[in-house]
Order: sequence, then structure tokens, then C-alpha cells
Amino acid sequence: MRGIVYKTTGNSYLVKSVEENKVYKCIARGKLRLLNIKHTNPISVGDYVQFSKFQEKDKGEIMEIFPRKNYIIRKSVNLSKETHILASNIDQAILVITLKSPRTYYEFIDRFLITSNAYQIPTIIVFSKSDTYLKEELEEIEILRKIYTNLKINCLLISCHKKKDISKIFNLINNKTTLFSGNSGVGKSTLINYLNPELNLKTQSVSKSTDKGLHTTTFAQMYDIDKYTRVIDSPGIKGFGLVDIKKNEIYRYFPEFLEASKKCRFKNCIHIDEPECEVKKRLASGEISNHRYESYINLIHDKKQLDNK
Repeated sequence: MRGIVYKTTGNSYLVKSVEENKVYKCIARGKLRLLNIKHTNPISVGDYVQFSKFQEKDKGEIMEIFPRKNYIIRKSVNLSKETHILASNIDQAILVITLKSPRTYYEFIDRFLITSNAYQIPTIIVFSKSDTYLKEELEEIEILRKIYTNLKINCLLISCHKKKDISKIFNLINNKTTLFSGNSGVGKSTLINYLNPELNLKTQSVSKSTDKGLHTTTFAQMYDIDKYTRVIDSPGIKGFGLVDIKKNEIYRYFPEFLEASKKCRFKNCIHIDEPECEVKKRLASGEISNHRYESYINLIHDKKQLDNK
């Protein structure tokens, strides 16, 4: 039978049959667990698989994984070379961020965008909890919105308590499979609950002592919003490491850097100390934002450390 993986926990998988629209608890055939040794999870949420049913009720075994149209991975930020597939066969990603309780740092946003860019997955940035921000915070959001809108990234400011905002999100995800990602506590599960209240996903408040989100989603899981609309609720992520990108190619995943690099004096310019660097010129003039450049420098530094391991 053909099915879609809705949840993975270790070597246990929830697979929804395409023919029957019924969920089976499956295990993976032994050889499948060795297919992608560079990934910590050979089978991911969103995978289309071939599985056989056991005689035991609602159980089965995954026999084959069909080719993925795409996937998005997370690399550990502790300089590990292992990667984890967050989801596969997705149409887009929604990155949910907040400026407080908890705060999403600029570098995290840029790391996620590099990963989604590398795998050609369109990303929408959603600034959540709009009803909690002070004037100064709203001004900061507007600055960020302008930066990313100029990069042709759709940005929305929403409150889950406003029906019109939920309608905006639904219109964006309608008839698509969408990955919801972000730090713990930014409101991914809450937003999904508003999209389909019947799901009643577990949510939890932010820790008062650390101002960081508490993990409520421990494994990625797909949910049906309606017959043709699916969302994937991913675990809260503290940070994103680099995907398999060479140090001298990182700038290519910053669209404004890539455009400016065409006017650099040297073709192999990595935009740090080289003379007549157009990226540095635009940084000085304010055309390129300081926080985007800081993210770039930190990524270069991380890549050097990883390559030296």
C-alpha cells in the first residue's frame, strides 16, 4: 500500500494510507534504516512510502521510500556533521518568530532562510503575538519586514486571537503542505490549533526564569487542516547549523550579497578583507543591513570551525 508518513519517533512511524485514508503504526524494514547514514533519520515526516499491512490490526512495515521532491534539514549547531531531516515533500515553510517571550534572534532567521533557499523551499516569515508588542518593538518589526520584503520574502504580523489574521494564514496554506518552524514558545502549535481547533495540540507558556519556550512538540508531526491542506508542526529549534555549503559559496544564499558580488573586484571575493568589495561598500552605505552581514560573518566562522574538525 502507498502512504504518507505523518509522524516519526525513533523506529516507529505513523503512516496514513492514501487508498484507505487510515493511519497505521509501522516499523521500518532493516535495510531502510541504513539508507542515509549521514542523516539521523532515514525516514522523515512527509515521505511517500510503500508499506505492507500486518495481520495485527492497524500495524505494518515500511518497505520502500519513494523519491522526495525536496526536503529541509537541520544541522546541529554544536559543529556536528550529522543532519536531521525536518520534513520532506513540502510546498513551503512558515517561519514563526517573536521579538519577546521568547526572542527570536536575527541570526536564527538568516540561518533558516539559507537552508530553505538551498533546498528551493519558499519561506514566509510570520511575526507572531502582535497584540503583545510595545511601540518600539513594532518599529523593530517594521525594519525587519522591510529588509526581508526587499528580498522578496512575504512577511506577516499576526495575532492568533484575530480571526482576520488566521484567515490570512489559511489563504497562504490552502491546498498545500506547509512546514511550521521556529524556536520553542513562538506559538507554532497555538497557530495550528486556530487553523483547526479540533486538533487541540498541546501548548505551553514561556519559562519566566529564562524567557525561553518550553518544548511541547518533541517530534515533527503532520496534521490535516482539511482534505487538501496539511501542516507539519516541527519541534522547537534553538539554532540552525549550515547545510553542505562551501565557505566561499555562503554569500550566494544571501540574495543581496549575490547581486552586489557581481561588482566586486575579485571573482573569489568572500566579502571580508578584500579590497574594492561591493558588498562592503553597500554595507557602509546602509544598502545591506548590519545584522545580515553579522549573520554572514558568524556563518563563515562556524564553517571554518566545522571544516577543521
